[in-house]
Order: sequence, then structure tokens, then C-alpha cells
Amino acid sequence: MSDAAPSRRGATRRGTPPGPLLSSVRAGSATAVPRPEADGSGLLGSLVPLLSEWLPGQRWFAGKGRPITGFTLVAATELLPHTTGGSAPGLLHLLVRAQQPGSPTGHPGAPGPSGAAGPAVHAGTDDCYQLLLGVHDVLPPHLAPALIGRPAGGPLHGRAVYEGLADPRLAALLLERLRVPGRLGPLRFTREEGAVIAAGLAPKMLGAEQSNSSVVYGETYILKLFRRVCPGTNPDLELPRALAGTPCDRVPPPAAWFEAELPGADADPMTLGVLQPYLPGSADGWQLALSALAVRADFTASARALGHATAEVHGALAEALPTVVLRRPQLEHLAASMTRRLDAAADAVPALRPYRAALGAAYDELAALGRAGRTWRAQRIHGDLHLGQALRTAQDGRWALIDFEGEPARPLAERCRPQPAARDVAGMLRSFDYAAAVGRATATTWSARARAAFCEGYATVREDPREDPRLLRAHETDKAVYEVLYEARHRPDWLPVPMSAIRRLADPRAGAAADAAVDVPADAAAYRQAPATAAERPGGATGPPGRPDHEEPE
Repeated sequence: MSDAAPSRRGATRRGTPPGPLLSSVRAGSATAVPRPEADGSGLLGSLVPLLSEWLPGQRWFAGKGRPITGFTLVAATELLPHTTGGSAPGLLHLLVRAQQPGSPTGHPGAPGPSGAAGPAVHAGTDDCYQLLLGVHDVLPPHLAPALIGRPAGGPLHGRAVYEGLADPRLAALLLERLRVPGRLGPLRFTREEGAVIAAGLAPKMLGAEQSNSSVVYGETYILKLFRRVCPGTNPDLELPRALAGTPCDRVPPPAAWFEAELPGADADPMTLGVLQPYLPGSADGWQLALSALAVRADFTASARALGHATAEVHGALAEALPTVVLRRPQLEHLAASMTRRLDAAADAVPALRPYRAALGAAYDELAALGRAGRTWRAQRIHGDLHLGQALRTAQDGRWALIDFEGEPARPLAERCRPQPAARDVAGMLRSFDYAAAVGRATATTWSARARAAFCEGYATVREDPREDPRLLRAHETDKAVYEVLYEARHRPDWLPVPMSAIRRLADPRAGAAADAAVDVPADAAAYRQAPATAAERPGGATGPPGRPDHEEPE
């Protein structure tokens, strides 16, 4: 059905004169709108009712479960002007802050009637989101699912406003901007020296969103657009660029990117999007593992090769970027941070409380080693490594690693901080446990053999992570504790999966028996039926590939 009729989300008024639609919008303008009615005639004021309804339904919106109390327009840029009465669409780029209150005061994460954790406690936020809004007088039928609404006033009055990435004409415009570097208002488009980007590549927006949005161009390039943005270079641009200058070819190098440079002496550019080579036909490690489990095939060779590839990337990052030595103060701080997360999780999840002391001992031991003079090297790492972040390419069957953004909900400064490589290793080891649960193999040795093979492959390039069992145990415990908190809040049926790891980490003898007793979640079959190629799922598995499929702040 065409969008010729007015949307229920905004009334259409006749008599708006033709002409440039956004002539009143200047790039880089900022308007504070604490209430929808505060600026009803302006651009943002007219969009507030639509965005208040649309944003919370987006997969990448981080503030679910809390009301939006206001918006601030950080910048508005016309990438493609739209003239009223014309047949061509317009494209408007917005950076908008969404204000949300903190949770009510009370006991953090208090358990509900079922014993699961209560709502997360958040401080108030004003996250900045990147929006690409298409503008059309009459929305073509094939774009009807992308409709956001029709503003009842302001410069977009009565026009159809929709998700611009869903329109191939507008998605193609983004590629053209990246092909021809330059500036437009606060936006700066940059192409890597020597990169050749062909014109006319057909765009396709990928439907399986996670914390970002992606568009594939002609099975040649993939553009990742970061939805929640902040000042500073995103690690998903910084780290692949650094690796591009090394012999390591395990990470697709950026071909182009774009940023926002906003007024203010202390404002660093915001990374908005990165264009990288696309790996057609590749499959991610999560689906490969599940496919092997479905037919009870051995996965150790693949896990060993993945460990080798991970160590190559870690080694190249250590060569390309500065490293630091973690001494007593840093190790005590690391252990204290882990202990705080454990205490918060145990307060929220009753099932975790019997294991608090045994799990905390792993962190205490780490701090004690620092006091005894033990040191560890820290470096830049992936930061969110799991099976869904590894692709086995169709061309040569080699592993590649993707999505170096880290955990998007964590502050950028934290994601850019050097950390022990053991954190990445621990994330992958947890991913094998989740795959075994989904593949109904928790009572077998599948996970243990895959974990061992991964470490063996890693040891062919760098030090075997098992040679530092206390550092590895601390990081794996920290990851499992986070998983327990997440599953208790969002998917109680999945809680037995990380709790099995908790029992093993607290007492290795009990852990082996606990693995045999794990109740596989009722919806595990749905994850086995998820799309099998990375083309359909650019950021990882639809389900939990060793981490919750949506990160949230602590």
C-alpha cells in the first residue's frame, strides 16, 4: 500500500508552498528541546512526536525501558535537498541527543517474584544518535515499512519521513560521498589513500541489526554506520587502520569513513561510519559451530585455526600500537573493578550468591600477585570477541576478525584502554560454552575440546593463555558474572548456561557435573535456524554467541 494517505503518526495539512524543504536548517545548528511543545514550529520540535515513538523500537536504541524526556539537535545536514512537489527523495543527516531519566531510587537490581533480577539501575543519559532520514512527498509502496511518520508542522510538514538507509537511492548517495572525499557542513568524508571504490554499486541494507546498521554495496564493500556516537575515533576505525600497516591480513582494512566535526575547541571528531571490503559467502564462527554440532562433527581443527588467527591479530596490534605494563596499582584496580561487578550481580541474582566468595577469590588472587611483584603486559585488543565476530572466508577458508568496536555500551575511553589479551581469549572460551548449550552438547566434551584447541592454536603464535591460569580465570569469571546478570534480567531460561560456568569456575570438580545438568533453553532451536551467513548477520549471531546479544551499561 502506498503512503499517499496521511500517517496516523502525523496529520497532513494542505497549502504548504513548494520550494526547498529544509532552507531553514543550517548544518551544525543546535537547538535544545526539553519538551515536544517547546519548539513546535522548528525542525526538531516537529520530529519529537515521531522520534519519541520510533526510536525505542529500534534494535540499536540503548535506552529501552526508560522514557525519553527530551531531545537536543546537535547537528542537521542536508545530504540531498528535497523540493516540495518533486519526485526525487531528500536525505537529512541528524545528530540528536535523547534525554532519559535515571531509574527510581531503590535496591539496585532487586529480584522479582521469580527470583530473576529486577530492572537495571541507570543514571540519567543523553546519548547522541545518528539518524539518516529520507524525505518524500509520497512514499513508494516498497518503502512503506521504513516509514517513521509525517510531521504535523515545521519545515518537513506533511512529508513522509522514513529510514533513509532503506532507500537504495539514498544509500547509494552515501557511497558516492565516500568515493569523493570532502566536507559538507560538519561532516567530513575521507577515503584511504590508494583505495579504489567503484561507482554504481547496488546497495542493500542488512536487516539483522545489532548496535549499528550496515549496508552492503554490490558484494564489494560493507558500510557500518554507528548509531550511538560520541567524540573520539571509534576503535572499529582505529584498530583496522593500524593493522592495515602491518603484515597481518586477518582484518578487512577500511577503504573510507566519515566523521562529524562539531564546534568546540575540545570536541574530537565523532566517527559516524566505516566502509570496509565485504567478504561474500563467508560464514561466521557461531553458525559454523552450530552446524558442526547439528551433525556431531568435530570442531577442534576450526577452533585451533581460529586461535592461531586471534594470536596473529593480537601480535600485530601489540606491534602497531603502544603497550603498557600492569603493575600492582593497575592489577589492584582491575581486581577491585571485577569485585564490584560481582557484588552488584550477586545482589541482583540470588542464584549467584552461594558462589560469591569462591569467585571473588580469583580476583583477590590477581591482586595478591600484583602485590607480590607480578606484572602483565596490556595492549589494544578486540574487546568483544566471540564466535560471531570471526568469519571464515569462502575464497580460502581462512579466519578473519571483524567488529572491533568493543562493547558499545562501555565508555569510549574504556574501550580504547590497553587490556590483557586474556580478556579476548576468555570471551571466546565463553562463546564455545554458549554454542554447546544451543547445540545441546553440554553433557559432552565438545566445549572442552574446542576451548583446548583454541588455546593450542593461539600458542603456536604467542604464549599459551593457559600458562597464566589465574589471569585467564579472573577474566573468564568476570565474563560469566556479566552473563548471569544479563540472562537473569532478560532471558531467565538461559540462566543455566552461564551458571554452569560459574559452578565450574568456583569449583572445577563441581563444574564437570554441572555441565551434564544444564537445561537447554526452550528457544535454542530458533538460534540453530538463524541465517547462516555473515552477509545476513554482520555483527554476530542472532542469539547469544558467548555474550548477550545486546550490551547495556553497568
